[in-house]
Amino acid sequence: MTRNQRTLRSAVEFSGRGLHSGELVHARALPAPQDTGIEFVRTDVSDAAPIPARIQYRAAADRRTRLERGPAAVETVEHLLAACKGLAIDNLTVEMSGAEMPGLDGSAMGMVELFQKAGIVEQRAEVKYFRLSQPIYVREGKATLVALPSESPTLTLQYIASFEDPAVEGGSYQLEITPESFVREIAPARTFCLASEVEALQKAGFGKGATRENTVILGDPATTMRLSGEPVRHKMLDLLGDLQLLGADLQAHLIATRSGHGTNAELVRRLVDLMQEDETGGRIQRESGMDVREIMNMLPHRYPFLLIDRVIEIDGYQRAVALKNVSINEPYFQGHFPGQPLMPGVLQLEAMAQLAGVLLLRKLENTGKLAVLWSIDKVKLRGAVSPGDQLRLEVQTLRMKDKTGQVKGTGTVAGHVVCEAVLMFTMVDT
Repeated sequence: MTRNQRTLRSAVEFSGRGLHSGELVHARALPAPQDTGIEFVRTDVSDAAPIPARIQYRAAADRRTRLERGPAAVETVEHLLAACKGLAIDNLTVEMSGAEMPGLDGSAMGMVELFQKAGIVEQRAEVKYFRLSQPIYVREGKATLVALPSESPTLTLQYIASFEDPAVEGGSYQLEITPESFVREIAPARTFCLASEVEALQKAGFGKGATRENTVILGDPATTMRLSGEPVRHKMLDLLGDLQLLGADLQAHLIATRSGHGTNAELVRRLVDLMQEDETGGRIQRESGMDVREIMNMLPHRYPFLLIDRVIEIDGYQRAVALKNVSINEPYFQGHFPGQPLMPGVLQLEAMAQLAGVLLLRKLENTGKLAVLWSIDKVKLRGAVSPGDQLRLEVQTLRMKDKTGQVKGTGTVAGHVVCEAVLMFTMVDT
């Protein structure tokens, strides 16, 4: 069920201490153009590139979601991401004066109320939409997460909790996610911990910003629940936040048992793999992309040196994905190991550079210019590309400043990385 992308009508600001670090951080959420996605900007880190809320930027961290890009990182962003997912907000730039998102009341409700007060507006482009067509199963110790195809046009979450502490009861909850049900049933649920683990967590450096107001302490007689089954609902809130890293609306039924951020992230990675398979088959619904005629209108390259056939996805100025169908009729196969033809690694890098040129030249100030490759760094050629293969290229902008741009590129065949590099370009007048 497709819909148009959405963003805020106006900016909102909020401050507070991080739940784990206890540090005071000021945050500002601003409207963003269509196809931007949710991105974070560290205002206290010089020349920090925006950090997209995508699974490829996730870094391992205990009891929270952490995103990294270059020298900058943001963490405990799952509650804000859940607010975006639950309210169907797709494009947002979130500025932060420190590393950890303000914890507010330990739930997503404070952000939800700010976003609703600012207003949510539709944009012209349609959101990416992925309908799961096959079961996926993730297991990590006693935690499991199953994603099943669903006839319901929305996402359904079912969570089954089980706690090691015998003094604390588990529970289960199921909900079809809509903005209305999210605000009513999930958004108010606060983060929690077991009374039996408070001391160990504090010694490990967690919970420096936790209070009885923003954290439910299970097994403590003084604890009062805001909602029935509040811990289970908060687990669903965390899962929703991690699902925002998919970058698409999902039609599926998810059943989670003891699942946490690690299993949530692994599920998202597997969903991304399936989406990529659907991209190569042309089955995923999207509006962004360019055919070969549009590519030739932007790039000066022509046969036999135009090495990308189709751009299948463009996210603003930050990310682009393209396909190159490798045919035995490619002219370089006549002389490059003709008995065992392989696509030269330098041409794989050239195809990557051409896609980077498409991405960089989309900026208005680069109109009428050429993106000239200036340097190549961190090159790795990891596998062979042969006739009949489909080379999937993905580039991500690391930095754009004045007349230069730095891009990280990756090439895959059937899900396996075959090449990667960091490319530096300079923009020159034609």
